[in-house]
Amino acid sequence: MQANTNSYKKSSFGPAFLFLTQKQRRGLAVYYAFCRLMDDIADEPDVPNPQGELNFWKEEITRVYQGRPETELGKDLVSLVKDFRLPQDRFLLLIEGMEADLQGRRYATFKELEWYLYRVAVVVGLATLDIMNVDEQKSVPLSLALGCAVQTTNIVRDVHEDAHAGRVYLPAELLKEFGLSYEDVLLNKNPQQLAKALAKTAQLSQVLYRKAGQELKGLPGRAALVCRIMGWVYRANLAKIEKAGFVFQDKIKLTRTEKLKNIVYALFKNL
Repeated sequence: MQANTNSYKKSSFGPAFLFLTQKQRRGLAVYYAFCRLMDDIADEPDVPNPQGELNFWKEEITRVYQGRPETELGKDLVSLVKDFRLPQDRFLLLIEGMEADLQGRRYATFKELEWYLYRVAVVVGLATLDIMNVDEQKSVPLSLALGCAVQTTNIVRDVHEDAHAGRVYLPAELLKEFGLSYEDVLLNKNPQQLAKALAKTAQLSQVLYRKAGQELKGLPGRAALVCRIMGWVYRANLAKIEKAGFVFQDKIKLTRTEKLKNIVYALFKNL
């Protein structure tokens, strides 16, 4: 599969990166191309051997750090790693998360779910802040809060899309609390009870957004602005889902106008 280094522009994060330097934008484009490729390998039905592809990329990351990549993206990653000194786990842990998706891994508790959130969201936040030259003392607590907030928002937003792929990320303890089974989520058998489970997950997301807002204080101005934009856009998407009562079939997303409005909010307001 081929990676697209412009893919980050199509994400909800794209507008945030306009405030960075050209070198940082290039670095994020390369890193997000890697993330998108791993996600596509795990998600796209036409990939004949997804685990084999992920195995190849684990080996390719090793070669990247040895300075002998085999792919064009790998060559770009060599420059990325050199420019921003990204640790190897920024890539390998993400691949672990994609492997969990392939295996259809499910989570008994929110504590178990944190294992997955770290690999598919927190690590991406850490790499993003590496590229923005934020030191580890500030980047780790912020990535833990904002990364988990964004990913739990994704779990709420994508619950039906994930179910169509046979995946359920809501923890078993949460489903049990509202009298739900995995089958209920997969087939959307009890939407009113599912809405309650999603609402409780959204409450967790809101706690994490507020914590991220606290962690943003004292962050360098440009990096703080980028993170606020990310947070505002995703938090607004969650609010839109909440307005629908957490009962929906098609994915609820922000319009372009709504997204731009929240980017403006981020210029002046913390999370």
